[in-house]
Amino acid sequence: MNNVTEHLSLSSQKILHRTAGWVLIIESLLLFVPVVILGNAIDWPQSLSAPADVLLPLLAQRVGAVRFGYFIYLVYSILFWVVALMLIRLLSHEKVHDTWLRIATGFGIASTTARCLGIIRWLVAMPALATMYVDSNTSTQTRDVIAVVYRVLNDYAGSIGEVLGVSLFAALWLAIVSLIILQTSCLPRWLGFFGLVSATLLALQLAELFGLDLGAFITVSVSVLQLWFLLTGIAVLRLKSR
Repeated sequence: MNNVTEHLSLSSQKILHRTAGWVLIIESLLLFVPVVILGNAIDWPQSLSAPADVLLPLLAQRVGAVRFGYFIYLVYSILFWVVALMLIRLLSHEKVHDTWLRIATGFGIASTTARCLGIIRWLVAMPALATMYVDSNTSTQTRDVIAVVYRVLNDYAGSIGEVLGVSLFAALWLAIVSLIILQTSCLPRWLGFFGLVSATLLALQLAELFGLDLGAFITVSVSVLQLWFLLTGIAVLRLKSR
């Protein structure tokens, strides 16, 4: 009976390692899909700082591509929660403090929620604003109001998704996971150190809350995170069941 139980446990761990590894690799590569689609459609992400009179007419012309690109980005953001949960499950097999794993789980949920809230504006609100803005029956005064709504919504939802979702919650999740990796033998220690570097780069983006414009720095920090996902996925696939 004990042998059967042990066999089932090892089989379950193999499935978890294989699934987690491939999900990490998919997550590391999936972000490039919306980058290419949105980059070709509206020069994303540089255009995020463009004024309403520049971006809204462009959005109205290419609304289909923008919605599709942001839908893939939404899938990527939801998949982040799957990645976070699977990594935490892998780490839970090591005898580490459950409290930190629960805290990391909370930050994973918070990051996913904030990202999705930020993205939704591009699937619903922004296309609606673009349609009204380019309508020939829209008055100049109404366009001025739309421009204000666009700027406020973009700043607010962008801060929720990019600053809080990515730079704060995802960074805290990654920092905890990296520290646990360093304390255990579940993954190579260098992934723990690399994860801390990635978490630090993500956290630096919080400077935008204090009025500092870091430009395209988030592209660098997120690229490092994607590389960490890829390398971690490969490492997990190479793990032997314990």
